[in-house]
Amino acid sequence: MAKAKSKARFNFGFGAIYKRKTKKGTVRWYLDYRDAEGKRVQKLAVHASSEGDAFQALKNSVLNEHHRTLGLPQPRQDVKFSEFSRTYLDDYAKQNKKSWRDDQYRLDANMIPFFRSSSLHEISPHKIEQYKAHRLSSGVTRSTVNRELTILKKMFNLAVDWGLAQSNPVTKVKLFSENDTQKERILAYDEEASLLAESPDYLTPILIVALNTGMRRGEILNLRWDQVDLGQRQIAVKKTKSGKDRIIPINSQLLAVLSLLGPPRGKSGLVFPNPATGKPYTDVKKSFKLACKRAGIEGFRFHDLRHTFASRLVEAGVDIVTVRDLLGHFSVRVTQRYIHPGKSQKVLAVEVLAQKAAQNGGNLLHPCYTN
Repeated sequence: MAKAKSKARFNFGFGAIYKRKTKKGTVRWYLDYRDAEGKRVQKLAVHASSEGDAFQALKNSVLNEHHRTLGLPQPRQDVKFSEFSRTYLDDYAKQNKKSWRDDQYRLDANMIPFFRSSSLHEISPHKIEQYKAHRLSSGVTRSTVNRELTILKKMFNLAVDWGLAQSNPVTKVKLFSENDTQKERILAYDEEASLLAESPDYLTPILIVALNTGMRRGEILNLRWDQVDLGQRQIAVKKTKSGKDRIIPINSQLLAVLSLLGPPRGKSGLVFPNPATGKPYTDVKKSFKLACKRAGIEGFRFHDLRHTFASRLVEAGVDIVTVRDLLGHFSVRVTQRYIHPGKSQKVLAVEVLAQKAAQNGGNLLHPCYTN
């Protein structure tokens, strides 16, 4: 093997291999070669943990390219879905997605148990349709299934790019329509009181933060005290889903709650640390659902607290641009999906027409209808 000047790169007559370290210090091996059209290909050697593994992966990739050029069937790799799931999380999701923990949860709880024994080449469009039916029968919504299929589609796109799959079967599977699954569920004030009364002590301040800031669940659970300025009465929300940092003022109700929680205890610096681990809560779904059940509140999700925050602001007369900025949206169009006028607002809205007509001396009824 003829080595390049850099010890991290090894050149051969048909290509090269090289290694890099991730931010966490994990060594990853990469391939570098030319395809049949002379185009340079650089890609991750997914399962390589040594120089020898990477060299074998390079030979296989070049051989596959040779087979493709001659129109020969390419050798099939037997990669299990469960094995590739770990690769997807470690080499892609954790490096590129702020919501990678959500992907990990969906994979571990649902997708791996269903596809575990299948190799990537055995997962067909029919198999995916069976997964859709299985998930619906478990009681989840169509939108939940769509989110999982979106992850699956990305995984197969990467598998194709990395030479581990020939095609993406998810492209031949239709997502569910979500037009009839969008819920307009806003928490009434009496429901809020019942929910807070039935919530465990650790969950109550989390809910109060959600109702008074509109922050996402992940933003709240990962909130640190260095983001909270009680003197200036503001929260700096960073590393958001949209990538857009924002400042949210702290109102009097929230100030009272945060003042009781502070000053920070422990080394984590978290506003809501899990006392068992000292780390952020991974989720509060179970305790939230149980609190809703005890309070007699049906069809309400944690994310609906964010919808409630937005709708209450608009009901109080706050303009939609300000609401957009508080929620951290790029577009007012996105914000509009979070705003659901209540019945009383609609009644007042149409009553404006009657008041306007009365002020102008108008009569909406034609004389022939008043006899």
